[in-house]
Parts: sequence; structure tokens; C-alpha cells
Amino acid sequence: MAKPKEESSTAPANLSQDPHRVREGSEKVLEVAIGREVRAFRRQQGITVAELANLTGLSIGMLSKIENGNTSPSLTTLQLLANALSVPITSFFRRFEEQRDAVHTKEGAGVEMERAGTRAGHQYNLLGHLGANASGVVVEPYLITLSETSDVFPTFQHEGIEMLYMLEGEVNYRHGDQVFALKPGDTLFFDADAPHGPEVLVELPARYLSIISYPQSN
Repeated sequence: MAKPKEESSTAPANLSQDPHRVREGSEKVLEVAIGREVRAFRRQQGITVAELANLTGLSIGMLSKIENGNTSPSLTTLQLLANALSVPITSFFRRFEEQRDAVHTKEGAGVEMERAGTRAGHQYNLLGHLGANASGVVVEPYLITLSETSDVFPTFQHEGIEMLYMLEGEVNYRHGDQVFALKPGDTLFFDADAPHGPEVLVELPARYLSIISYPQSN
């Protein structure tokens, strides 16, 4: 059996995103918004303007005008750029007058619900939900409560990535062929496509946060 991975005290070198960096607000001018996104995708992929010109058949001068928001590209041009950068054409519009939502759920006000595969005595409270959004990712945050009447269920499976944060109690939680003893303050982060679930309810009641993320359906 493979040893479980333990989180080191230092962040991996490849985590370069600055969580404190402030992005500019939504653009009011469509051409500027499109140009900013084209430039961002090009730079993310390490492609020069000249290379993008070769991939699309557009001139370097035209690409410069597009990236600087000095021209309004046609849908045909945008499709060429989308194909060359391997992104959906709609991604070029994501910063144009975009509305970003937030959901505030007061203590005890989470919607109690049943999830597919939930066993008896597993109380799920959905803490918030955002519909279609520009990130392309759906995130479902739950507060899960296990009591004396709860069944164990070590074979739950679904798409996406899941993170658990233990708040109260203690459970032995299975993921694939590994079992983790989760106590208050512990975190478990895993691929949710493997069989997983609380195998032994060591100390009850037990409460933990479960945050599930998966790709947004088209």
C-alpha cells in the first residue's frame, strides 16, 4: 500500500499564483476586454505574437491591434484565435461587464438536503451555491454531521476533487485502499473518483466541511 502524502510546511515551487494580487475590474469596452484576454491566454501558453501570427494566418500588426483593444475582431478572427490558443471562443468575453456573485449563508441556515448515495443519519447542509460562472468550475460546500444513528459508507464515488476539514469528533475515513484518522483541525484533499467515505465513527457526534469541485457542464 502506498504511503499517504503529507503536506509540507513550505508551498511547492510551482504554486505561483499570488492570493493577494488584485485583478482589474470588468472592462467596459468590448474590444479592450477581448484584447486583454487574448494577450493573457497567449502569455499563459508561452506563445509570442509572431508564433500566434503563424498559427492563425493573421498579421503581427493585426494581432497587436487586437491585443491593445484598437480594433473590433470579427467572429471568424476570434474563432481562429480560439482554435490556436485551444480555448472556447466565449472565454474572450469573460471580463466584459461580468457579474461576480457571492452567497452569504448565516449560521444554521444551510439548506438541508439529500445527496445521491447518502446513507441514513448523514446530515448534509449545503452552505452555498453559484450557478453558471466564468471559472468553468462548480463548487459545492457542505457541512456534514454524523450522529449515533449514522451508517458508515466507505464506497461513495463521484467526479471532481474533494476537500474535508474536520470540525468536531473523530472518524476513520477511507479513500481507496488507505484509511485516515481525522480529528478536529485535520484536512483531507483527494480525487473523489476513488471509493471514499467514513469507515469507522470513532467519536460522535462528528462534523466536517466537505468542499467538492468539478467541471461545469456545457
